[in-house]
Amino acid sequence: MLIKHDGVSPHIDPTAWVAPNAVVVGNVTVGPDCRIMYGAQVVAEGGAISIGRGCIVLENAVLRSTGRHPLVVGNNCLVGPNAHVVGCTVEDEVFIATGAAVFHSARLGKGSEVRINGVVHLKTHVAEGATVPVGWVAVGNPAQMLPPGEHERIWEIQKPLDFPRTVYGFERSEATMQKITRRISEALDSHASNELSA
Repeated sequence: MLIKHDGVSPHIDPTAWVAPNAVVVGNVTVGPDCRIMYGAQVVAEGGAISIGRGCIVLENAVLRSTGRHPLVVGNNCLVGPNAHVVGCTVEDEVFIATGAAVFHSARLGKGSEVRINGVVHLKTHVAEGATVPVGWVAVGNPAQMLPPGEHERIWEIQKPLDFPRTVYGFERSEATMQKITRRISEALDSHASNELSA
């Protein structure tokens, strides 16, 4: 399903294929020979999404951009089932496995891998050819790879990256859930005027 959002329709290369129950919304460009599979959601929320040549987005993956965080996916990348990729840069030939999450302003270098249920935190840069192991967390620039049980070490690196300010525009001390949900709700109101795209 292709949906016009904020007056912009997705552009799908004629050699690409989008499953009938996948949803592609707004300022999205899908390059040649791509496959957007069943249940995948590719949603441009203000910022553009660009998916290069020969990419595969598997079942129920979610790719999103925001007004401050466009999403760029290079060539010959694979995004696995149930992965979540938002507002980041994915260079060529990257593998993002099932259930992985890649956050705002992250960068995945060429040929890197984020294995099953791996997490790449915001503003984290994973080097070319590097691997985030199964279930591990990459955090920082350059990325440090840590097992999920190392919460205190992860938080020590993650806290100065300032998720509330980067993603929601609030100082951590002011980032109440009331303010966050109000801001998100106001932004999502723009979908009320969406239309099916031809």
